[in-house]
Amino acid sequence: MKRVKRTALLCASVSAFAVPGVAFAQAGAENPNADIIVTATRREERLQDVPMSVNVATGEQLEKFKIFDVKDVSQLAPGLQLTNTTGRNNTTTLRGITFDPDQGTGPAVQTYYNEIPTDAQTIFTAIYDIQQIEVLRGPQGLLRGLSAPAGSITIATRKPNFDGPEGYLQATGTDRHAYNVQGGASLAFNDTLAIRVAGVVDGNRVNQVRNVNTDQYSRSRTESGRITLGWKPSTDFTAYLTYQYLHADNRVFQQVVGSGNTPLGQYETLFGTPIVLLPAAFGGRPFTPDTTVRSGPPLSVSDRGSVQEGIFRNQNETHLVNLQFDYDLGPATLSFVGAHQYSKLKISRDLDSANAIPGYIQTSNVTTPYKVDTAELRLSSNNDEGLGWGVSAFHSKQTGTTFVDQDSSLFLYNVAPTAQVNPPCALAGCSPPNSIAPFTFPNQLPLRALVTVPVNSQVWSFAGNLRYKTGPLTVQGGLRYSILKKVQTTQQQLVGFFNTPDVEIIPAALQRTKNTPITGGATINYEVTPDLNVYAAYGHSFRQGSSKVAGPAVVSADLIQTQPEKTDSVEVGLKGSLFDRKLNYSVAAYYQKLDGFLSRFNSIYWESPSNPGQPNGTFDFNYNGDATIKGIEASINARPTPNWDLNVSAAYTKARWDNASLPCNDYAGTGTPNTTGPQNVTGPGNVSYCTSSDKLANTPDFSLNANTEVRFPMDTVTPFVSALLTYTPSYYWWQSQYRFKHRELVNLFVGVRSNDDKWELSAFAKNVLNQKRITNISLGEVQTNAVVAGSFQSGYSTVNVTNPREIGATLTFNW
Repeated sequence: MKRVKRTALLCASVSAFAVPGVAFAQAGAENPNADIIVTATRREERLQDVPMSVNVATGEQLEKFKIFDVKDVSQLAPGLQLTNTTGRNNTTTLRGITFDPDQGTGPAVQTYYNEIPTDAQTIFTAIYDIQQIEVLRGPQGLLRGLSAPAGSITIATRKPNFDGPEGYLQATGTDRHAYNVQGGASLAFNDTLAIRVAGVVDGNRVNQVRNVNTDQYSRSRTESGRITLGWKPSTDFTAYLTYQYLHADNRVFQQVVGSGNTPLGQYETLFGTPIVLLPAAFGGRPFTPDTTVRSGPPLSVSDRGSVQEGIFRNQNETHLVNLQFDYDLGPATLSFVGAHQYSKLKISRDLDSANAIPGYIQTSNVTTPYKVDTAELRLSSNNDEGLGWGVSAFHSKQTGTTFVDQDSSLFLYNVAPTAQVNPPCALAGCSPPNSIAPFTFPNQLPLRALVTVPVNSQVWSFAGNLRYKTGPLTVQGGLRYSILKKVQTTQQQLVGFFNTPDVEIIPAALQRTKNTPITGGATINYEVTPDLNVYAAYGHSFRQGSSKVAGPAVVSADLIQTQPEKTDSVEVGLKGSLFDRKLNYSVAAYYQKLDGFLSRFNSIYWESPSNPGQPNGTFDFNYNGDATIKGIEASINARPTPNWDLNVSAAYTKARWDNASLPCNDYAGTGTPNTTGPQNVTGPGNVSYCTSSDKLANTPDFSLNANTEVRFPMDTVTPFVSALLTYTPSYYWWQSQYRFKHRELVNLFVGVRSNDDKWELSAFAKNVLNQKRITNISLGEVQTNAVVAGSFQSGYSTVNVTNPREIGATLTFNW
């Protein structure tokens, strides 16, 4: 089928993310009632018939709405938030459930690339030549190899066309020093063998932040290429072999806001006692405060400024091979998907991002080479009516060793001549890796922490499902049995002022983990009329716990290893059409219970029980807590006239902890997160704990997306005007103790396209209102996470801010 016909098939029905106008514009007015075909249930079905909440976006839509960064996909689906606050780790939040890739567990939203589970960090980095993206909402634990509590995102790339040559080329440039050139082309050698080649080159200034110390901007460059070979020796057998190469290089400066400070002049005394930095035996001498050295100038949100003295560079080089085939045996189809991924990640970072200790760069260098091998074999019946069935076996194994070299210098003090300093006490607080930077502060004990983290994890799972369809009624369900094995060890040593042997910091009893969960679900779907379906669904998922990969050894077991997470969810919904399918709608309501939800808590101050009161620094901890989620989602898309399309989608999700005790910074002992006063642990544990019944994620309960396109057809061309609106209300985030302002993100597009869809020229403006809204902020002023005397206040809070207004133009050719 030609691409324009394929677009008609995929792009014109219920809940098509938020851009039905584009689909109709490409498909033409002659077929306004075509249905979207999805593979959410591992079989091709009309979206209206799928008994779950699913959003769909096609590659043409991504190209036309200038979505070059995957995080912008969230503009097309309410309740979905894709963020990247550091230029490195992509965080996905869906239905109020969030996931930090650094926590080392399975993701809350599992990403599949051509039906193989793949880490979001790699796949989200380069979005180009995409056939279709589907967002499956709610727990996933049956139809694909890995379970996830919030949902799954499936990304399918375009395949070679066996009918003849076709392709596209698109070039975009903006006034914010951004460019994106991408394209893809298919060539059929004959009716059984074809090839498709695609690639992208993308560059931008990421968060548009300028470092005031170096007068440099954040910047990113990505190059990726993909080759897919298609083989169809008969009508019963089709296979695709894909190779993709990716290289991404991001240099991101952390934005800060605040008045700045003179950190080296803060601690002439400690509790009224003159500070002597170290005993004479260690070369110590009294501290002479220096009030002339500032962390940086006053900076506001509009300044988009950074004061870090070191670099934050993230490099990703990935090779990915993917094989798919389907063999129609008549009564059943045998399918296989397999992949091999090899990635090498390099991270160079100044951990003192707010310059809390001027003149000191706390460097951290991390290298993570790893490989993942995955395969799945499925056999499923082909009948639509009556009893259908499917069985599958899945296996995945990941290996690799992370190496960390981090500056862990000690900045200790002594308040009495007879007091002793015990440098090894900081061993447990040493963070991951790096080299020594010169520093004039007289009490620096230069140290580096060297950390080795070998990873060895594998999954075996076996699934079976049944499906019975009779007339308007369809009932289906199944179970998946998984064997999850993981070996987690971490070797750590100190070198520098004093040396320690390489020690294992994860207790032997916590190094090996094995779980054998049973997950799955059941659905019932009833076609009330050809234009109205109602359904109910139940899902159960499971996530394995994880062990921390570095940092404190002398902490309680609950801070070293998390427990497994279990999730149960029920959902009811309806999908329908009115006015001869000129208006389509969907509504879904759901309730979900999470037993031991896995989350990550960043920059938590901790203390060793053997050295109470000694400075120990901060660390990121994973932790479990029970939670409850309930919500409702709805969408309407309509074509009031043949040349006007309108879509509105909204979601309300109340995702809350259930009176959970969670790690926090509570310096003042108030029971709520705060950084008031000197660093301190409230209570008897290694960290402070706060009891919360608040949000699971830094997202609002309500979100709304809308879009429209108006076309003005002429003889050979069609001018058009389109717009995207994303509305986020004001909300309070308890972990930052901050109320975020409401946001109205408006993107406008004007252009002209040929009536045969051969070319399009458009201009656009993103964030037309030029809103400068904080989307993420640290708790209070940032302090150094080095081991120091007192808490060196930087005078800044770290923030992420919406990107400024951006104006650009795009030229596209199709053939």
